[in-house]
Amino acid sequence: MIGIIGGTSFLDSDLFRDWPTKRLDTSYGSVSVMVHEKAVFLQRHGDPPLPPHKINHRANIRAMKILGAANIIAVNSVGSLKIKNRPGTFVVPDDFISIWQIPTFFDDEMQFMVPRMDVDLAEWLYRRCKVLKMDVQRGGVYIQTAGPRLETRAEIAMLKRSGDIVGMTMASEATLSMEQQIPYASLCSIDNYGHGIAKAALTMEEIKENVMANTERVEALIRTIIAGDLP
Repeated sequence: MIGIIGGTSFLDSDLFRDWPTKRLDTSYGSVSVMVHEKAVFLQRHGDPPLPPHKINHRANIRAMKILGAANIIAVNSVGSLKIKNRPGTFVVPDDFISIWQIPTFFDDEMQFMVPRMDVDLAEWLYRRCKVLKMDVQRGGVYIQTAGPRLETRAEIAMLKRSGDIVGMTMASEATLSMEQQIPYASLCSIDNYGHGIAKAALTMEEIKENVMANTERVEALIRTIIAGDLP
C-alpha cells in the first residue's frame, strides 16, 4: 500500500473520484481518505479545505500509519527561489528548512530524531518522472513558511540564500512521517517564482494557470505509479 498526499490542485481532479471514501478516527482527529486496491489518497487540506496553517498534519500522517502505508508520495505546490527553476517544472527535494514550526508526535516523551529525506524513495520517484519526460530536478532544499499569505519580497530575498523552493506543508509532513518510520518523498510542483525573483510582478492568475498545467502532468504520473510496480 502506497500513500499519496495531495493539495488544493486536486480538489477538482477526477483522478480519485471513483475511489471509495473512508473516514478514520485517530487520536489527533478524524481524517477522510480515498482507498484504492494498491494505494490510498489523502487530501491534506481536508473537506471543507483548511488553509495551510490550519492543516492537521498529525492526524493525516497517523491515518497513513493506521492504513499501513509502506511509503508516502506527496505532491506539494511551491514557489521558486532560483531563476533557473522555472514555473511549470518540478523538484524532488533532498532536504528542508523549517525552524519556525516543527510538529511532533512526541509531546509527552523525550525522543530525538535526525531528520533525513528517504533517498531511495526520492530516487524511485525521480526516475518515474523522467520516464514521463517531466522537467524535474533531483535534489534541492525546501523551505517551509507558515502561510497562509505568500512571502514578502524581503522574506524571499532572505530565503533564497539558503533554499531552492518555498512552500507551506512539506516539512511538517516529512518530519511526522519520519517519526512514524514511513519513507516519504515529495514531488514539488513549481507554480510561480517567489515574490521578487523574476522581473515581472507575481499575480494569482499566473499561479492558477501554472497549477492547472502541472496538475495534468502529476495526474499522469500518479496513474503510472498506481498501474505499475510500487516501491
